[in-house]
Amino acid sequence: MQSGLMSGGHHNRNYVLPLTEAMARHVNCDPGTSVTVRMPRPEALPVVIRTWREADILDAIEGTLPHVPRCLRRRGETAVHSYVEGLPLSMACPNGKRVDSMLVEAMTGLLAQMSRVRREALPPLPDGWPRSDKDSQGFLRTLARLADRQIRQPNWHEFGGLFAALGVPEDALIRLADRVPAMARRPYSLLHTDLHRDNVIVTYRGEPPLICVDWELATYGDPLHDLATHLVRMQYPKDQWDDVVESWANAMQGVRPTAVAGLGQDLGHYVAFERAQSLYPDVMRAAKSLKVSLDQKYLEMATQAVRRALEAAAEPLGLVTVPDEAEIERVLHRWQLSRNEWCQDRQAVTTINWQPDGRLLEASDFPHTAVLDALRAEGAAPAAHVFKGTAHLNTVVRVPGVEIPVMVRRKVAAVSRREPTFLSEHAVLRAIEESGAAVAAPRVLALGTSHAQDPFAIHTYVGPHDSGQAPSHPVHGLLPHEADGLVDQLWALAYVDYGPLDPTADAVGFFDWLRELLVRLVDELPKETQQLARVLGLPNAGRLQEILARHHMTPRQAALLHGDLNPWNLVRRNDKLALTIIDWEMAMVGDPLYDLVRHMHLTPTRPEIRVRMFQRWSKALPVTHTKDWERDWHLYRWMENIRSAYVDLDRMVTGASLDAPNVSRAVDTYGMTLRAAKGSLGLPLRELSNPYLARALPDGDHGSTRQVGLSAGR
Repeated sequence: MQSGLMSGGHHNRNYVLPLTEAMARHVNCDPGTSVTVRMPRPEALPVVIRTWREADILDAIEGTLPHVPRCLRRRGETAVHSYVEGLPLSMACPNGKRVDSMLVEAMTGLLAQMSRVRREALPPLPDGWPRSDKDSQGFLRTLARLADRQIRQPNWHEFGGLFAALGVPEDALIRLADRVPAMARRPYSLLHTDLHRDNVIVTYRGEPPLICVDWELATYGDPLHDLATHLVRMQYPKDQWDDVVESWANAMQGVRPTAVAGLGQDLGHYVAFERAQSLYPDVMRAAKSLKVSLDQKYLEMATQAVRRALEAAAEPLGLVTVPDEAEIERVLHRWQLSRNEWCQDRQAVTTINWQPDGRLLEASDFPHTAVLDALRAEGAAPAAHVFKGTAHLNTVVRVPGVEIPVMVRRKVAAVSRREPTFLSEHAVLRAIEESGAAVAAPRVLALGTSHAQDPFAIHTYVGPHDSGQAPSHPVHGLLPHEADGLVDQLWALAYVDYGPLDPTADAVGFFDWLRELLVRLVDELPKETQQLARVLGLPNAGRLQEILARHHMTPRQAALLHGDLNPWNLVRRNDKLALTIIDWEMAMVGDPLYDLVRHMHLTPTRPEIRVRMFQRWSKALPVTHTKDWERDWHLYRWMENIRSAYVDLDRMVTGASLDAPNVSRAVDTYGMTLRAAKGSLGLPLRELSNPYLARALPDGDHGSTRQVGLSAGR
């Protein structure tokens, strides 16, 4: 074998070299003997779970598994191993190709042989290992927590913002550990955990036929984990998986039959974990690959790799939605641009191409250069400063020369909202600012598009300015002084000139318009949602229009409305106003009573707070804005019950926006929402033809915050 560099995987470089006379004396071998020198890659990311040092495990298994490499010498992280002659399986049979059945039997036989190594021969296990050596559930939980500790945490400072922008929460692996179900008990054994085509050597002499190398990820636990990692990392064709599993079961039956217990039920849990933890190295390596170049070819390759990793990990990690490729590309582009690592000329300045939106003039206190600084900082923001909502990705950044943080706000590309928007958010915020009204809202500082025509806005940030502190929202309902502050701001909104925002507002009856809007929403729902709605006893669009046409409302003077005063759009503050109102995308012009009633529908509202808000609101506003409110507010409440029954059902069917907290809380108590809607429509609460369907609907419990909110409106 000629001396040189061999492939060593992501973590090590392997050099095959002949021993010099001096070195041969140190390792008790003949001069000229080929050895493998394993050296860690200095640029390698910490993206694997390690239990022992590789040298220690090789020493422990040398007698029982005699054909594995021997560690001849180790200094620090560099080791000299005996050289294994042969051909890596990857060279003869590349990833994705079918593997010959004899080779499959030989590999599964190697996995089975590992169970012969006695626990007493292995190095000590780290603290926190399951006490019982048959606790399969405990082992998988330990793996998930180790993946969080050894893979996610060391890399979170650099990559956390990237994962947050992709919709991967910080505690995803911990939540996975908490969800591990009960499993069959299987006896622990030595595991290789990295048996893929590069680590299987087909020997020249055929005795033994195969040898496992690269033992740095070896561990001790449920042998089903070894089978799962082998299946995934070998990249077998999908139609060969069953053959491999059967071969492994046959090999194990001859060595340790109890290791096959629960195979059919439990293998999927380990495969799911392997795909979940692989998300982290796959995404980080894809992002790092852009260090070579940020041209379109590299960007597309990285985007596709991230997309595949997210799709594979979505179910085990509980990711509700996966961004489309366009959004992933933009996230990767922003992340890498912010680091300026791809430039070959280190003196070069990274160019961020953005175009200002002509609808918004440049702010005197936030010039063009400040926008550039904000966009550069956006991709490098830590996870704690990245907030992904129902329809927006919001990133909090610091800009040199600007005293307070600002927020870069982008629409999430993959989101399809059923409820339409009517006014431009930036225009609404500018109208509030120019009016001087006592409304606590962000200022819009800039508007434009960046890479791939990705629109963005930059607002003042209204949360805590201390690093790492998230905004506080009244998710359990308003305190008395917060209720007063919100009512006072709704009163102030009534004096904002809405004419330039919606010149036709006074020509349209708001209640009639809102009613038609609801009917149109139901009519445009997907076929699957409409079918389930019929099964649940909800009327179709035509019947709904007939029912709603029976109701009429007193006209009132219009005002600027926020339109979506849910708790996550209210940020607590320490002054008389008590709350800052954010996310004005659903703003509209209409009946001020509607804004107040919709807030009470979306927010848990105790009866005494409801009474307090109505009393303060009705006294503050002129009678032109409040006439007959005591009679009419019930009708708005009924309409919101009906709207929620259709919108929340569609979210459950399509999975849209389920990762947003206001949405997840709503769908978690859908059974109550359905009953309230049918009551509002005057429809009977008849039993469903399939009783299992009724039990499948999330109904909440008596402590549910949504239930408190609904009961407050009765």
